[in-house]
Amino acid sequence: MDAPQRDDDTDWPADLPAPVTEQPIGGGLVGRTSRAVLTDGRVVVVKRCPYPVAGEVDGLAALAAAGVPTPSVLAVSSRVLVLEHVHGEPDWPALGAAIARLHRVTGEAFGWHRDNYSGRFPQHNPFSARWPEFFTEHRVRVHLSDPRLPDDFRHRLERACDGPLPAELPDEAIPVLTHGDLWTGNIVDGRWVVDPEVSFADRELDLAYMLGPSRYPLPAEFWTGYTADLPLPVDFERRALVLGLHHRLLHVRHFGDRALPALDADLTALGW
Repeated sequence: MDAPQRDDDTDWPADLPAPVTEQPIGGGLVGRTSRAVLTDGRVVVVKRCPYPVAGEVDGLAALAAAGVPTPSVLAVSSRVLVLEHVHGEPDWPALGAAIARLHRVTGEAFGWHRDNYSGRFPQHNPFSARWPEFFTEHRVRVHLSDPRLPDDFRHRLERACDGPLPAELPDEAIPVLTHGDLWTGNIVDGRWVVDPEVSFADRELDLAYMLGPSRYPLPAEFWTGYTADLPLPVDFERRALVLGLHHRLLHVRHFGDRALPALDADLTALGW
């Protein structure tokens, strides 16, 4: 096993024994995650982030309160999150049912009581009464000033935000609790959910990412559990492209030019 990463020791939670050994865990493009053995013998998961972890702790608490299985938070400091080390056999149907329960938790408006993070970037969550306005301004237009986005893409998206994009989204949408970044990479052993970017949103925002193209799609057993409680929306294909622009733009901001072809394909399919 590897030695502890001493560069973060000054931010180690004061109320938790120090790690004796650590071993990196695969995945994670923003934070550094490791499996650690503490001096008291406990095995834990340590996530070191380039941003304050308070928003992630808040999101995990919201998911747990809604009945979604999450690892317990053992300790936090400014940029270090120590979680229960969970492992076990997958239970995809139960997890699907849990996400359906999550999507039945309603709020009074779209947004969240605090800002949090989407990867490296702040996610702004001011409350709004209208879903088309909230999504357009705080999940799409907010990304357009990033210099990684070429001018021609910026102009296409600005024109869309000025009319066609919000016109595609339903005014009657209900604000429900969403994970914000739910895919197999943020699920542990088919049972536990991590790395939330929560907000009250149309549940279709989660579904667009969960059902979108992926090398690691959620299995059919997950959808059996989900749809036993909540049916999938009808006539969703075009709205899924619209709602997927949020993650397409986040991919451009994180990964640069290699994420542009997928964004271009979706904008072209939408006629924008």
